[in-house]
Amino acid sequence: MQTFHIQYRNTQGTLMRILNAASRRGLEMPYVQATPMDHEHAVTLLLEVSPKQTGQLCRDWNAIVDVTKVRAGVPFTVATPAAGEWTTPHLPTSVRVTANNAARTASA
Repeated sequence: MQTFHIQYRNTQGTLMRILNAASRRGLEMPYVQATPMDHEHAVTLLLEVSPKQTGQLCRDWNAIVDVTKVRAGVPFTVATPAAGEWTTPHLPTSVRVTANNAARTASA
């Protein structure tokens, strides 16, 4: 997995052109975050890419008129849970389930 940080001027269609560069290659985008920054905007993408694809994407993004900066982050691997660690469902700590509430929800 590799992160990409792209700064761009927020004109019509710029974000879509940035995202289309990755989607037309059939790359999954498990994480996309677009945020405003001063007079520009920034988007962070997490993609599973080869070194060749990294070069192609950076070249495509730099060719977009309103893109001002492209930076590729350090590649990293996603840690997988140990065997049996995620086998049971985890409820948020603020949720309390009682037998009475569960029965009422099931009958509704």
